Amino acid sequence: MEEWLDEAEFDSGSEREGVARVLDQSMIREPVWRLNPRPPIALAPSATVREAVDRMREYRIGCLLVVERDVLVGILTERDLLLKLDLETIDQPVRDLMTPDPETLAPEDPIVYALNKMSVGGFRHVPLVDAEGHPIGIVSVKDIVDYIVDFFSHDVLNLPPDPARAERWSGRDGG
Repeated sequence: MEEWLDEAEFDSGSEREGVARVLDQSMIREPVWRLNPRPPIALAPSATVREAVDRMREYRIGCLLVVERDVLVGILTERDLLLKLDLETIDQPVRDLMTPDPETLAPEDPIVYALNKMSVGGFRHVPLVDAEGHPIGIVSVKDIVDYIVDFFSHDVLNLPPDPARAERWSGRDGG
């Protein structure tokens, strides 16, 4: 007899004894809102790059949405700053560095659509918008990785430390 998880247990990522969540075709076809996307942090196209950098540091985020009259008009990412920013003109408007008209998703779109957009476009962030183009969230690669890890939480969270590997990585970023 097949046993089903109820909605509360599914959302919390918990597993009942003997019933493991399985990552399969149906799970990647769940809507992106299942990833619990964070609310977007936005600014106007006329805001300065300096203001954008300050906001990204304040919120510890890798991208900002650029919004005009409550409609998404662009996205500014760490990559935009790294590749396009001239420090002598840091007070230039965000519109000069943003990626205009970014790819977007609706909250009902399947997770597999987000994976496709990220893979094909080389994106790490995809804004979620409603039918009128108002930003309502943002999905990141990390959100998808966390979703997938939840299916293997016991395996991932219970890995024993590898002393040889830890020694190699100490002192490096992330180590």
